Amino acid sequence: MAIEKTYAEINEKIKSGRAVVLTAEEIISLVDEKGISEATKSVDVVTTGTFGAMCSSGVFLNFGHAKPRIRMQKVWLNGVQAYSGIASVDAYLGATELPEDDPCNNNYPGEFLYGGGHVIQDLVAGKPLHLKATSYGTDCYPRQEIETNITLDDINEATLFNPRNAYQNYNCAVNLSNRTIYTYLGMLKPNLGNAHYSSAGQLSPLLNDPYFMTIGIGTKIFLGGGIGYVAWNGTQNFPELQKDAAGKDYGPAGATLSVVGDLKQMDANWLVGTSMLGYGASLTVGLGIPIPILNEEVMRCVAVADKDLYAPVVDYSTAFSQRIPGNLGFVSYAALKSGKITVNGKEIPTAPLSSYPKARQIAGILKSWIQQGDFLLTEPVKQLPSYKNNILAKTLKID
Repeated sequence: MAIEKTYAEINEKIKSGRAVVLTAEEIISLVDEKGISEATKSVDVVTTGTFGAMCSSGVFLNFGHAKPRIRMQKVWLNGVQAYSGIASVDAYLGATELPEDDPCNNNYPGEFLYGGGHVIQDLVAGKPLHLKATSYGTDCYPRQEIETNITLDDINEATLFNPRNAYQNYNCAVNLSNRTIYTYLGMLKPNLGNAHYSSAGQLSPLLNDPYFMTIGIGTKIFLGGGIGYVAWNGTQNFPELQKDAAGKDYGPAGATLSVVGDLKQMDANWLVGTSMLGYGASLTVGLGIPIPILNEEVMRCVAVADKDLYAPVVDYSTAFSQRIPGNLGFVSYAALKSGKITVNGKEIPTAPLSSYPKARQIAGILKSWIQQGDFLLTEPVKQLPSYKNNILAKTLKID
């Protein structure tokens, strides 16, 4: 007889303290020991986590009104400009925005010591920020300039809204050229000197629910140390399967999430301003998603292990930048985490750009919230597109 559970049933068990919760790492050994059916019967929720740089992040801020009022045309926080073409005292600060006087890559490789992600971390940490705003002035908003210091407590609303987070899978980046290059996957040494990757693999949220059977619009999540929600699919959302030239399936590739949450109840330990040498500024985001075990199909997905998850090896010196199709093969996350892989017959060292220990910690925190009854699951109001239910997503490309 097929095993079927509902969100309501699982939430009742959470409320009563009877829910069985494991992390996506812990569930692997249980399934190996007991099998899919027995594990599905005994476990109610599996928690996931990831902690890595997520450039497509930022925060909507409402500063409140000065006296006299000002319609903020341009806004800077600690010298980093926020986009203010929204309303009188609203702005959006992007994680990759830089101070106007940053030398960028004019002094190559640029250090990018401070940017939007660092401002967001300082804001969450309660540090005072220097706010400057200018305006052309209107009859109802006559003030033309304001400078002051503010903290997160002084701001009416601060909403973290990240258009593209929790990338399902990343490339494994290498460098075939004879010079060092600097990328969003870090510094790559020449002539296949190293390989970088950025995924929690078996703990990664969207690798544990590749068909979006449980993750959808309205799903409650761990975001930046607080509570957040899935708002929509993310930008550049291409939920498709990886296949090699022979048509062999290497699993899911490019789904993403758009997420939202109240910055005021988040934690600076899980929103960290990040400087990437030669590339730019970013924000490292802690994100975790609980997966209710509704049936055996869901359990089969969350039981996936690093040895069965693959990343394509891509040359970032030419192929990536010039959009040349293809790759240098696929490698498992088990191999990547072993510290070395073989590419074009050469053994090269590997290193992660995301933190697996932090991802494990996030999954553990989310597990404890659920076990303590502090975190109930939300049933999505709409399923997100996946490679299983959206043919268009497989073919849509942007030139």
